[in-house]
Amino acid sequence: MSNKQMNILVFGAHPDDCDIKAGGVAALYIQQGHRVKFVSVTNGDAGHHEMGGGPLAQRRYAEAQAAAEVIGIEYELLDNHDGELMPTLENRYKVIRTIREFQPDLIMTHRPNDYHPDHRYTSILVQDAAYMVTVPNICALTPHLEKNPVIAYLSDGFMKPYPFTPDVVVGIDDVIEQKIDMLHCHVSQFYEWLPYNGGTLDSVPTDASARRTWLAEGRLNRFRSTADEYRDLLITLYGEEVGAQIEYAEAFEGCEYGSSLTAENIPTLFPFFK
Repeated sequence: MSNKQMNILVFGAHPDDCDIKAGGVAALYIQQGHRVKFVSVTNGDAGHHEMGGGPLAQRRYAEAQAAAEVIGIEYELLDNHDGELMPTLENRYKVIRTIREFQPDLIMTHRPNDYHPDHRYTSILVQDAAYMVTVPNICALTPHLEKNPVIAYLSDGFMKPYPFTPDVVVGIDDVIEQKIDMLHCHVSQFYEWLPYNGGTLDSVPTDASARRTWLAEGRLNRFRSTADEYRDLLITLYGEEVGAQIEYAEAFEGCEYGSSLTAENIPTLFPFFK
């Protein structure tokens, strides 16, 4: 464990985005005694085919809290409508206040090029807040930060205008079951909405245990492909013996906004490499 307790803040657009992209590293941070908070910038009230509005927002809030309990993190949902997020000044102020109140050492969020407008605008909101969190007269009643936190992007597969290029890849083999347990909490998404939207609803088991097995079979391949795709960086960070054996991973790319992610601070901000 590092000498200083760090605060890690992850912004996703929806209640499950953080879990998918950073649930593993979140569990690893918690194991080392650090503090982690997930923030969904929308309340998720559109992400379903049979329900919506207030009841869905409340259901997704409960799912997020259940996922948070799996590894012992905080999980906040901002009350913006799903599918309607805009990079307004009001929303920028919400993000600025959230960052200042948590005082993060490291922020993670989506990249600004993404298929979903909520993902794109979440990224823009975090980027637009990056410098402003240090300006005393912006959101003046919430004490400003003296230092800009480091910002890193969550992984994605989009190639234009430029592909995701990780600076850090973290092996999550030791916490992969916890990560699946977190995803399993988001029942409305992984067993209802996403299969419906993808045309695979008929393949979802009805039994809870069988569902989790089905979910793991589908998701583990994605986390395995991350490790395989960035194997060279895993070996660079962990060494040949360990890096070659890692089966599941999450990857992160430094953002040019905020303080820089550097070779010097990566071992401190990502204290997982022996």
